[in-house]
Amino acid sequence: MALDRRLNAYREDLAEKRLEGQVAARRFVTGEPARIVSPVSGLRPKPDPASGIDTEVLFGEEVTVFDRAEGWAWVKAASDGYVGYLPDGALAPPDASPTHHVVVPRTFLYPGADLRFPASAALSMGSRVAVVGEAETRGTRYFLVADRRAIVAGHCLPIGTYASDDYVAIAARFLETPYLWGGRSGFGIDCSGLVQLSLMMTGRSAPRDTDMQAAGLGVEIGRGDLKRGDLVFWKGHVAIMEDEKTLLHANGHTMTVAREDFEAAVKRIAWLYDVPTGYRRPVT
Repeated sequence: MALDRRLNAYREDLAEKRLEGQVAARRFVTGEPARIVSPVSGLRPKPDPASGIDTEVLFGEEVTVFDRAEGWAWVKAASDGYVGYLPDGALAPPDASPTHHVVVPRTFLYPGADLRFPASAALSMGSRVAVVGEAETRGTRYFLVADRRAIVAGHCLPIGTYASDDYVAIAARFLETPYLWGGRSGFGIDCSGLVQLSLMMTGRSAPRDTDMQAAGLGVEIGRGDLKRGDLVFWKGHVAIMEDEKTLLHANGHTMTVAREDFEAAVKRIAWLYDVPTGYRRPVT
């Protein structure tokens, strides 16, 4: 059986070292660590800007780089093991280890500790920054990060601490966020990205894609057992139960993260994607 290329880096000319003996390649490498320095960088199946994104990696997240060529890097994301191509300019050496992560849906980096300065970048929830100092301007506290830019301190927490242990409440903070195929950020997100990012912000990990989540995230349950936090799967889609009657999901119908009556959603989706294929409960 062929290995899943989403999670295993191998080509005819090159493969990751751990796959030696499992796949055929002319050369095997361990890769080199790097850190994402673009606010959000799409991970693509081919080194081609016309190729759609499979997922995204966020500012401050770490990747392993296997190859660089013609402005592209072939990488594997440390957060979930996803493999793909991104612009080489999105990477930098992993010099300063992140100390804090962003815990609000979106925030800004400023060139200094003042909200009146023009923002230099916008960051999503889940982004990671290395805090090297603090400052206060007109009562607002800022963290100074490794490149001396500033971020509102109240929008961050130390890595390993979380604003909530209720991932459904975190998912609800993304209501009306635009739907984006392959999206995994506060600027655009897809159904499985919403599940993964919301769980990540409570300290729990989840596979990236719907089929991966349906195959092994948490434990399988029956439809009659549904409660808050359970997941409903269709072929190619996943939704989060907000309570026994309502679900939250990033969807192509409204093109947003939306709240919907569960029974109405099942009926609406059935004509195109059939009935749900399964139900799972993430492990707490």
